[in-house]
Amino acid sequence: MISFAVVVSGLAFHTLAHSQSTEAKQSQHSETQNSLVEEVSRNVLKEADSFDPRSPKAWLERLAKQTKTQSYEVSFVLNIPGKDAQPYLWRHAVLEDETHIEQLSLLNGPGFEHIRVNNVVSLFQPGYPPYSIAGKAIDGPIPYALLYEPETLEQAYQFILVGRNRVSGRSAQQIRVTSRDKTRYGYQIWLDEETGMLLKLNMYGLNGELLQQIQVTQLKLDERIADIFKQLQRDSLPKAITVKMPPQRQHEWRLAFVPVGMRVVKQDIHQLAITGQVVEYSLFSDGLVNVSVYIQAASGAFQEDVNLNSGANTVHSRTNGKVQVTVVGDIPLVTAQLMAESIEVINPQ
Repeated sequence: MISFAVVVSGLAFHTLAHSQSTEAKQSQHSETQNSLVEEVSRNVLKEADSFDPRSPKAWLERLAKQTKTQSYEVSFVLNIPGKDAQPYLWRHAVLEDETHIEQLSLLNGPGFEHIRVNNVVSLFQPGYPPYSIAGKAIDGPIPYALLYEPETLEQAYQFILVGRNRVSGRSAQQIRVTSRDKTRYGYQIWLDEETGMLLKLNMYGLNGELLQQIQVTQLKLDERIADIFKQLQRDSLPKAITVKMPPQRQHEWRLAFVPVGMRVVKQDIHQLAITGQVVEYSLFSDGLVNVSVYIQAASGAFQEDVNLNSGANTVHSRTNGKVQVTVVGDIPLVTAQLMAESIEVINPQ
């Protein structure tokens, strides 16, 4: 069993967040890579000979392996400037019959709880009847691709091993993540040397300002976590509903500019709940970031550009006289503007 706990005095954002420049200064005091390789390989990892401590890809692959195969309990806090801290409890276990069970709970306020049994996720949220859907993992604050499929991020991002640092009193490997075309926010990841698990994840703006932080406050790897889930009455979980996806409709427009590695993962036409207007909708993703694009007739649209930004989230809307384009997502405003301005009609009549 491996465990540690950190008492965080005052969950106010400023007590946890550190500027990017401060952490860069700390990394200057890291040991040299040569001595790090020798020490980590000999005393800490005890991994297969193929593991290379100098490779950020190797560390991320180790994270994915641990996340999928180990039994663990993790407490972490999501901090966003200007908002209340959100504490979460995350558990995962592999039972004797190879069943994988995962749980994610928001601990503040009315909260919510998601439970995954193999490839079925059950959602319990205040004010809504519980239901279950098909899913490989729970959709939480930590990006799925980072935890389970880091290799899918290589087209959009590059990973740089900064070196050894300390997080929550434990030795950690720090990895810097930058978008290949500099159109998205940057990240810093800290992975526990001993367990390979995530200890901290920071998101930074284009000017280095801290936009979001996930800080692990307690981590326990213990096969006995499975005993908690043995008490779960699986038959009492909601039956999985079958979601009939409408046929993908080929839109008559496209974006000439999208960030490198970002692709369309969904397209449809639906009615906006607030205004009742019919819009064409496309969802773009690079694995870390999702961006929604809405296209509608320009009649009744805003006459001037709309630029809204709250922390990492951006909303940009503009009209070219014929259509109104709205881009929403955790991307810089300049990127949202470039996407909206690049709209092109396909096969104009």
